[in-house]
Amino acid sequence: MMMEAEFADSLAGRLLLAMPDMPDVRFRRSVIALCAHDREGALGIALGEPVIGLGLHELLRTFDIPSEGVADHAVLAGGPVEVQRGFVLHSADWVGEDSLDIGEDLMLTASLEVLRVIGEGTGPKEFVVALGYAGWGAGQLEQELAAPGWFVAQGDPRRLLSIPPEARWASAFALDGIDPAMLALSSGLA
Repeated sequence: MMMEAEFADSLAGRLLLAMPDMPDVRFRRSVIALCAHDREGALGIALGEPVIGLGLHELLRTFDIPSEGVADHAVLAGGPVEVQRGFVLHSADWVGEDSLDIGEDLMLTASLEVLRVIGEGTGPKEFVVALGYAGWGAGQLEQELAAPGWFVAQGDPRRLLSIPPEARWASAFALDGIDPAMLALSSGLA
């Protein structure tokens, strides 16, 4: 992907929130941390839906990574693309070789190294682990943003990492001073 400085309209580091009338059912009540956005496309990690039956400890066991002393966390469905591939969205107090700086003290890492340091208890203090990502080709995100369904929030994605996944959608709107219940009422949805 191109350097962000070459793409002045980059939304990397922002939150993409599904409006109550989101037409694509796969993204209803979605909260997506946009991690990369340039002329070639965009990549984001969905923060609101846990993978049923899979926690951090079980995921670490599949890679023979010990996890004693580390709290179990939900593993999230990061999006519909490459659902077998793992990503860790985390605070910048730990940075790996291939970590992508998203801004606002937030990094994205997609290597086993980050899982190892999390299992050791020496990794980032705040993190979410996700399988898959939300992706858009060149111009696709801009087309979707021109139609109803998405809201680009100003809120800091890092502030959501400590909030339970099921509460992130309402909390993300609240960071922008918006009550999502009022959105539902204004659009005629309950």
